[in-house]
Amino acid sequence: MSSTTGSVKSSVKTPAQSQTKDSRGAGIVSEWLERLNRPVTTYYVLVGVTTVLIAFGLIMVLSASAVTSLSETNSGSAYSIFFSQLVFATVGMVALLIASRLSVASWKKLALPVLVAGLVMQVLVFTPLGVGVKGNRNWLNFGFVTMQPSELLKVGLALSGGLVLSAKRKHLARVGHALVPYVFPIALMAIGLVLVGHDLGTVLVMASIVGGVLFTAGVPGRWFALSAATFSAMAVAFVVTSPNRLGRFDVWLGRDTDQFGAARQSIHGRYALADGGWIGVGLGQSREKWKWLSEPHNDFIFAIIGEELGLPGTIMVLVLFMVLALACYRLVMRSSDFFVRIATAGIMSWIIVQAMINVGAVIGLLPVIGVPLPFVSSGGSSLVTTMFALGILLSFARAEPGCAKALAARPSLLKRSFAVLPKRSRS
Repeated sequence: MSSTTGSVKSSVKTPAQSQTKDSRGAGIVSEWLERLNRPVTTYYVLVGVTTVLIAFGLIMVLSASAVTSLSETNSGSAYSIFFSQLVFATVGMVALLIASRLSVASWKKLALPVLVAGLVMQVLVFTPLGVGVKGNRNWLNFGFVTMQPSELLKVGLALSGGLVLSAKRKHLARVGHALVPYVFPIALMAIGLVLVGHDLGTVLVMASIVGGVLFTAGVPGRWFALSAATFSAMAVAFVVTSPNRLGRFDVWLGRDTDQFGAARQSIHGRYALADGGWIGVGLGQSREKWKWLSEPHNDFIFAIIGEELGLPGTIMVLVLFMVLALACYRLVMRSSDFFVRIATAGIMSWIIVQAMINVGAVIGLLPVIGVPLPFVSSGGSSLVTTMFALGILLSFARAEPGCAKALAARPSLLKRSFAVLPKRSRS
């Protein structure tokens, strides 16, 4: 009887023990909060998310493009599209590393040259160097490489917006200073050139950059409502005057359900997601990529992710973009440089809105517009330019108060690797 009583007493926690446990939990929470508040957090989160997205994108391009590589390329190899994407990823990594090492002052000097370079290259689209793809004339063919200059214009819009609006910070409450010269003529010229090439998807992404830049700069909200109404009217007019785009809206609204016609892409994209279900059919085991789903490695790669990796795979992609958005938001809030805040918001708007448009088109919430999923879809211009933009964000993150000093104080990876070896081995 006494032993039973003793065991009951021992199982009952005293107030002191409960208080100790609560204090440990609070200590762990405070430790994590302290880590998140470190000046290097934004930098490492951006590095981590970018690395995971690029590696995951290469894996999915390899899986989704194997059938297309065999049937539509002259190489006779199932890896030709993947190797091309790997080359572009390598070029993008070089661009990212170079961009991340430049200072904020250097980016202020390069803002207008990048914009001018993008505008000049976009004008060349309408010369014999220009190439039309599926009704959109938005490519340049140099023989050894094909590129999309509108991708560089996205970087130019974000950087030039930061440069111009930071210089007019005290006068942005007046609409004239807010619109001139950034909206008129810079943004209008850039978007107009792309619009002439009939690339509505890229125009929507560029408009989101302009909106993000102006919103972060503090332009009064009433002007956004007026601008949104004007832009919506232009988009509707652009759609109704194009049979191709009008057909896509018919598919989106359910008026066209011919799976062998215009609705083929949308229907088979949803078939892929339905086949994947909760856990997916397995990496590399997609059925829709066998000539059922067009562009499985490009605009509709999210459908292949859902088919092969199921719901966990699609949620992982969405979470990664959410973490990227939070890291950009943290950089905007912690930076004291108005140029950095505005340019970061522009790049964040570009990547997140483009991802939303792509995913929305695949799952049926939006009509198929034809924009790739950043970092994941196959496409050299998109991958290289997006990695270049992330390098700019890393440069901004290094300029965060205390970040550069903390990074310089950390030993290199090579030194940390040798530090764990025995002294005799190191000698």
